[in-house]
Amino acid sequence: MIKIIKLVHTIIWAIMASASLYILYAGLTNTLNSTLLILIILLATETTVLLFNKWTCPLTPLAEKYTKNRSHNFDIYLPNWLAKYNKIIFGTIFVIGIILTAMNLIKKI
Repeated sequence: MIKIIKLVHTIIWAIMASASLYILYAGLTNTLNSTLLILIILLATETTVLLFNKWTCPLTPLAEKYTKNRSHNFDIYLPNWLAKYNKIIFGTIFVIGIILTAMNLIKKI
């Protein structure tokens, strides 16, 4: 069961990390489209879920039931260092992308 949880968690992470990178790309290239809006809503939703779960993915407590391992990557197929700093790295990318996007929107008004 832990392998299934890790796989699902990794797939969700890949989608969210890709969304963060696209938002940054869109901000850097002044791209304003429906994909950007959908991805911003997706990441805002994820952020809300994390906030209400004390910055823990809801899959983490589920994974804890199946292993005693508590390394940073015990519940996801990522290198330990990336699992440890994931929220800082991709949160920063997301915020920078949002700031750039907001600046682009202000220029168009």
